[in-house]
Amino acid sequence: MLAIVKKELSSYFHSLIGYVYLAVFFGFSGFYFFATSLYSNTTSLNYMYNGLFVIICFLIPILTMKLFSVERKQKTDQALLTAPVSLFSIVMGKYLSVLLIYLFSISITLLYGIIISFFAPAEWAVILGNFVALFLIGAAIIAIDMFISSTTESQSIAAVASFAVSFLVIMFDAMTSLVSVDFISKILKGISLTQHYYNTFTVGIFNIADIIFFLSICTLFVFFTIRVFEKRRWS
Repeated sequence: MLAIVKKELSSYFHSLIGYVYLAVFFGFSGFYFFATSLYSNTTSLNYMYNGLFVIICFLIPILTMKLFSVERKQKTDQALLTAPVSLFSIVMGKYLSVLLIYLFSISITLLYGIIISFFAPAEWAVILGNFVALFLIGAAIIAIDMFISSTTESQSIAAVASFAVSFLVIMFDAMTSLVSVDFISKILKGISLTQHYYNTFTVGIFNIADIIFFLSICTLFVFFTIRVFEKRRWS
């Protein structure tokens, strides 16, 4: 698994994908930090995190679109399927490589918290809550987008489908409000990623139920991805 993680990380930074993702993310995070905290003369980073939530939804597909689709297009997936390594290790290796890049990118927000603390006491419970929430929802979206990448050999299709999922994540609550049947509306809100994202983390309260929800999404789509390759291996 470690070898796959190293290989994938290397592939991101031997091409422009890793650099483009980090440059765009750091650019937007710096802008939001300046506009919503420094320029507004406030120690709250909530507005910055809210803005970054939307940004990461549309940046993550840049990282995930090639995870498996490029392997299928170049027919190198056959080598993976016949390699003396478990499908779990293959899938988790690729998943962790993207997760590490994502974690590195959002870690800059903790630096902004340190900068704020030089001027006034920082609300670290809220900052860490937002950071954990951003990490968990990113991890869930990465798992979903990785599954999408495993179902097609076209990076373009994988990217478009992943962008569609990101748009659905953002608009899900608005669409749920249009449902007039109460119990259906409650079910939809219960599976809404944004509801769990904003539920408690962003105010500095750690809710175990929300953590379990996001980890369940990650586990479910990692499992789905493994099943895709199990089916291909035996076919």
